[in-house]
Amino acid sequence: MFYTPDAGHNLPHNPFSAIVSPRPIGWISSRSKDGVDNLAPYSFFNAVAYEPPQVMFASTSAKPDQDGTKDTMNNIRETGVFCVNIVAYDMRDAMNKSAAPADKSVDEFALAEVASETCETINCLRVAKAPAALECKLTKIVAIEGTANLVAFGQVTGVHLQDDLIVDGHLDVTRYHPLARLGYQDYTKIETLFSLERPTS
Repeated sequence: MFYTPDAGHNLPHNPFSAIVSPRPIGWISSRSKDGVDNLAPYSFFNAVAYEPPQVMFASTSAKPDQDGTKDTMNNIRETGVFCVNIVAYDMRDAMNKSAAPADKSVDEFALAEVASETCETINCLRVAKAPAALECKLTKIVAIEGTANLVAFGQVTGVHLQDDLIVDGHLDVTRYHPLARLGYQDYTKIETLFSLERPTS
């Protein structure tokens, strides 16, 4: 089949997010200027540069109690910092709970019963048992086409890794099975790996 987004797909559900999959999940923690901690998952997330290390995530809708966006993006534009927590498979239920559209006064760490620790380089909490966490300083927020579509870019200022996940000098993702988003309400987890040598010429 072929369709143009303007004309519609004529399917029961939009296939776009199923096409662009699997997508890593950035479980992003932030803090409001009033000191309310927030935790929410974003699957429009990825690393974008090595030197200096940088990441991005996109927020694509708005809440009635925020100014044209969600709590996470509003907190970041107020404070200039955020932390990206990597979601292990065994954290899937807590991650899903934290996606609830709660009032901006709600602390999702408490709502989803997620243990937290204080970040080292930024004024923010992180998920204590996350396999990895990236402390980030905001570099820019870019508004893209559409209503409430905002992309935040951050430079990584601190990296947390669980010691028992380092095997022979490598981060072994098969020890924690990163969760990834597919289309619709579907997810997957990383269980098997294979390697390909990149051509040298």
